[in-house]
Amino acid sequence: MLEEPVDKMLNILDASQLERNMHLTIQLLEYDKPVIIGLNMIDVAAKRGILLNPNTLSNTIGVPVSPIVARTGKGCEELSLIASDQSVKFPHARIVYYGKEIEEAIKILDQRLKDQTNLSTRWLALQLFEGNQFVYDYVKELTGEEILKQLVNEVGEALKMSTPGMELERWIYQKRKEKIDKIFAEAAFRINEHDTPLSLRIDRVVTHKFLGMPIFFSLMYFMFMLTFDWLGFPLSDVLDAFITGNISELLAQLLTMAGASSFIHSLILDGIVAGVGGVLVFVPQIFILFFFISLLEDSGYMARVALVMDRLMETVGLNGKAFIPMIIGFGCNVPGIMAARTIETPKERLLTILLTPLMSCSARLPVYALFVGAFFAQQKALAVLSLYILGSAVALILAKIFSSTILKGETSLFVIELPPYRMPQFKALWRSTWDKGKGFIKKAGTFIFAGSVLVWVASYAGPQGINVEMDSSYLAGVGGIIAPVLQPLGFDSWQAGAALLTGFLAKEAIISTMNIIYYVPDTGSLQGLMADYFTPLSAYSFMAFILLYIPCLATTATIYKETASKNGQHSR
Repeated sequence: MLEEPVDKMLNILDASQLERNMHLTIQLLEYDKPVIIGLNMIDVAAKRGILLNPNTLSNTIGVPVSPIVARTGKGCEELSLIASDQSVKFPHARIVYYGKEIEEAIKILDQRLKDQTNLSTRWLALQLFEGNQFVYDYVKELTGEEILKQLVNEVGEALKMSTPGMELERWIYQKRKEKIDKIFAEAAFRINEHDTPLSLRIDRVVTHKFLGMPIFFSLMYFMFMLTFDWLGFPLSDVLDAFITGNISELLAQLLTMAGASSFIHSLILDGIVAGVGGVLVFVPQIFILFFFISLLEDSGYMARVALVMDRLMETVGLNGKAFIPMIIGFGCNVPGIMAARTIETPKERLLTILLTPLMSCSARLPVYALFVGAFFAQQKALAVLSLYILGSAVALILAKIFSSTILKGETSLFVIELPPYRMPQFKALWRSTWDKGKGFIKKAGTFIFAGSVLVWVASYAGPQGINVEMDSSYLAGVGGIIAPVLQPLGFDSWQAGAALLTGFLAKEAIISTMNIIYYVPDTGSLQGLMADYFTPLSAYSFMAFILLYIPCLATTATIYKETASKNGQHSR
């Protein structure tokens, strides 16, 4: 807003929380550029007994106001027409009178900045008096720091003389609130003020300090039961049979008819189909899990989880806001790390970025599905849930250690606006599920495809030439180098070492690598072969290692990008 040109602004308000949302709106009006307001969630406001008159609100603040219900699309067409209208008028920038002391200081700054900026000097002055550091640095370049400090100190002292003990920022807030109360009184009407909303009655249970966490873990367990026991594995078995049966047979017939060489025959069937197909069979479980995560998000429950976790997070030097990137990290660590930008204090931001990779992302899910199906058939959901809990527990322990030692610093307060509970719409659920899951399919068709070819070639060739025994291949040689290091963990085969190496590129690549390494066409599924190489204890150890060892390449690059500046130094 300081540097970029602004044509007009579209401000979406929550009609059910109008008083709180109007604080930002007033600051946008003071920016003195055309503003259009979309009055969203008017249906939720009506259920809470708040009846709003958009025309009265529009006349009071001097900008177009269009009521909408974004979830259903109601009113969005009208709002888009208003937003594209070139005749939108400028707002009432002086909507709030801040008192003699501040208004005179605004005039002084206006004179000093005359012809030096195209921005509203009223907006600059008010942001300056509120303590906006970015605005302070901007104005300092135009007026000089001494003059600026003198102006701020003078207006602060003048305010304390007229209203003892009053701070500038608090005074500005109070004046805005007084105006907002008047606007609300004119444009809104409350009914059933004494009725307790349904959301509040539910929150008394799900955010209870003793019941909140058990309810959350119970829902997670139920979600994993659906994903792995009741729905996921039957669908994966059908897809596995289709890929390893119908598609493999069809491709084999086509290759034979085309007269393909044994090299091409083996590359496509033993390499590409085994590698990519071995990952794709877990698509149903990925989408089922994402569907239920989207269901919890869209229903409004996930915000309550962050609130419930706040008490626990505080004990380790973080707060509930840090749990939100971690929840996102259950889908993919990359957007989870990027979501840490919303955390104000550098210490908590860095802690959250470093710990989010410990959240079990969807890329690890195929590995879990493979091993729990082979070794924990009766406790699939419990085994997977324990891994999610393990990752979270390790993150909390490390957070406590880091916040008490090398990352001591300022802590912040956690403030969250709890959305109302609502029945999710299938269209929105599907869009959210697809947005989360399409990356898995895209990666299987590109990155895993290329990785499968590379792994197969490394298993097909060796120092003695090509088409060698796999135990004599380059892949076996590389895996054998790190195998002794893994012996204390219970899995010291070169196959496990090779799979873990490819896991750095992408965690799904572990499954594609194993499908190629262990691929024997007539012996059945990969799960059936696992018992020859792992025990239940070493299988669980392997899954825990996948959870806790180095994050994938994309996550590592994102961590560097989010924590380092262009010259390589730690930012902020």
